[in-house]
Amino acid sequence: MAAYVIHQVESPTFVLHQHLKATTSPTMPLTFPRGLARSWAFSSASFAPVRSLRPSIAATAFQTTSPAFAIQPTPSWRAHKCTLIQVLRQGRIAQKARKLRSPQLRDRPELKGVCLKVGTTKPKKPNSGERKIARVRLSTGKVITAYIPGEGHNVQQHSVVMVRGGRAQDCPGVKYHLVRGALDLGGVGSRITSRSKYGTKKPKTA
Repeated sequence: MAAYVIHQVESPTFVLHQHLKATTSPTMPLTFPRGLARSWAFSSASFAPVRSLRPSIAATAFQTTSPAFAIQPTPSWRAHKCTLIQVLRQGRIAQKARKLRSPQLRDRPELKGVCLKVGTTKPKKPNSGERKIARVRLSTGKVITAYIPGEGHNVQQHSVVMVRGGRAQDCPGVKYHLVRGALDLGGVGSRITSRSKYGTKKPKTA
């Protein structure tokens, strides 16, 4: 009659505990979460991955505790200035590109243009009056609205003018100025102070 050898069936938690106990140094305390061992043991179909479980557990613990592998938080709540710890953890955040005040110039100081239409506009509250403006087609082909500074002007249709950046503070949508005393636009004749801003020549002294 054949002899049968009956092996004692041990629980998966006991096998895992014995494996960790054998591979752990005597000086290092054995701490292992029961929930993780129980969930792994009952979800696995065999006990083959027991040896490879410990490196994966260490890697998981390293990923959750090491700042280099931690999930990076969204930096939208942080201000531009950051502390040294924040720099080491997630680096510096680049500044957002600033909105251009005069987008059609594109880092150019001035552009030449041809006047299409001359008119006036009303300033926004609480100011009142009339502001002299001109529609100008730039040498790039773009059409913009420019403010005409100073008292009086000789701009008319088809006049060649010089356009610089700078908005009119009380005129929405006006982001450019015409340069007085350049090309077809003459300077302010009766200007005494700040003559260089209005293209006025120095008066002759007797």
